[in-house]
Amino acid sequence: MMSSKSARKSRKKKHSKGPTLAEQADRHVLYELSVQCAEAEIDFVDETFKKLRHRRARLLREDFCGTANVCCDWVQRRKGNRAIGVDIDPEVLEWGRNNNLSKLPEAARKRVQLLQKDVLKVKTEPADVISAMNFSYWLFKDRKDLKRYFSRVRKALADDGVFFLDAYGGYDSFREITEETEVEGENFTYIWEQERYEPISGGLICHIHFAFPDGSRMKKAFSYDWRLWTLPEIRELLEEAGFSRVTVYWQGFDEDGEPDGDFKPAREGEADAGWICYITAEK
Repeated sequence: MMSSKSARKSRKKKHSKGPTLAEQADRHVLYELSVQCAEAEIDFVDETFKKLRHRRARLLREDFCGTANVCCDWVQRRKGNRAIGVDIDPEVLEWGRNNNLSKLPEAARKRVQLLQKDVLKVKTEPADVISAMNFSYWLFKDRKDLKRYFSRVRKALADDGVFFLDAYGGYDSFREITEETEVEGENFTYIWEQERYEPISGGLICHIHFAFPDGSRMKKAFSYDWRLWTLPEIRELLEEAGFSRVTVYWQGFDEDGEPDGDFKPAREGEADAGWICYITAEK
């Protein structure tokens, strides 16, 4: 969600009478275009699982699945792939059914199951992969709650299953800042706001806004009430939950100093202003 690129303010233009671009836009579409790259995420999951287990994963469970974009990408990879999406929000699940699942061929659509359930209570068949991306698990603010979630994930995995998650950090992550990024090839600007960070509890309030060329804005399209978990805390809780091996995958940089999208196992990272990493936890 947080980009390391320099903020670039969108140009404001007067708009004609009638609905503004912000009023016409769909927040879920904007999110998928600016935040979530399901293809790259699944590329990493698919390739990494094969390296770790020397076989292809078949069943993926996506926790906090939202619009189920990842589930849909997964079942289209191979005919034998199945996906279970879990989310507690009925509105976002319905949007996913109407806008993502509906576009799949019937055979692929039958291999996706969406469950409106609490991830702390849901029971599913053992999955090869369980993913919790876009820092969604940060909604668990207490140590005991996050450890409980990790423990339940471990029990829900197949015997050789792997848990995939991500994290972000860097010294900018502890600041109250707003960052604007023009989305390449799209007619809007993505705005990430860290409204409040509280250092004693680690509480973090964030919002996503969108701005458009006609000067209109979609304010607080998405809001998050999180705890900013650090990598040492996450790794320790995964190990305490019983995972046998936890690995951090650090992103490299290209010759221009921009993130290159290539995540490799690492024991040490760099003290960058903002970084994003993947984590695997093996059962």
